[in-house]
Amino acid sequence: MKINSDNSNINLRHLRAIHAIWQEGSFVRAAETLGVVPSALTEAVRQLEENAGHALFDRRLRPPQPTALGLQFLEETRPLVEGLDRAMQRLRGGARLAHGSLAIGASPSAISGRVAPALAAFRKAHPAVAVTLYDDIAERLATLVSDGVLDLAIAGRAGTSPDLAQVEIGRDPFGLACRADHPLALRGGAIRLADIDPQDLIQLDGDTGTQRLLAGHAGLPEAFLAGNLSARSTVAQLALVRAGVGVALLPREAVLLFADPALAFVAVADLDLTRSLYLLQPARRPASPAAERFLALL
Repeated sequence: MKINSDNSNINLRHLRAIHAIWQEGSFVRAAETLGVVPSALTEAVRQLEENAGHALFDRRLRPPQPTALGLQFLEETRPLVEGLDRAMQRLRGGARLAHGSLAIGASPSAISGRVAPALAAFRKAHPAVAVTLYDDIAERLATLVSDGVLDLAIAGRAGTSPDLAQVEIGRDPFGLACRADHPLALRGGAIRLADIDPQDLIQLDGDTGTQRLLAGHAGLPEAFLAGNLSARSTVAQLALVRAGVGVALLPREAVLLFADPALAFVAVADLDLTRSLYLLQPARRPASPAAERFLALL
């Protein structure tokens, strides 16, 4: 856009001055409204009239009235002044979190212990902000963060991308998920891999970070990955465990997802495997005020 140098000395202060006079019907009252001395207001109008080459107000009348050209200019510039006022109100409201939105992603196992407490505190402090929570696997959440659909996500590590920043925020040991009345849970204390029947294991979908970690762990016998019962999600897996259909190898926070007393997490002494949780944020886009506040609570 080409800038007209003839107008470079005219700014919002000049427009505020003439619109205040038009609204208040008096130079003195307009100066009071704007919080300036009358002489400063008069000088602003003089500069604008000098630039235009024509009077904007007929000062012989009481109260002063816009000239024909002045009235035309006032009407043409009113949407600019009012639009700026509305934009500033929205800007200040957004900064105060008086409105706005927040879209968060999380792997299901990160919701109860990490995301939910921070989200409860955020909602209490900023009830006017619309919040949406997405639950999915890390790779899909990472794509949504990179594409701007999500402000941030808490999940396992995703593939590297120049559009994505990943910071580790916690680690979670793997163990056995089983019913609280399962014989392995009733033993008390840690068990060993040899105590688990591989045929009882409920596998998780191979696209999930959890299953990839298990598949990549050298210390896990191959039989522990070859079961013929699998679930597409952690929630479905836990539902099957709760129903007594089988057991599963999962991170601790996943097992404690619903704080269900019917489920137990049993440590496995010879399974040296942890799942890292990461904060996924856009690398090339600044965080919104809502996202910054949620992160502070998280």
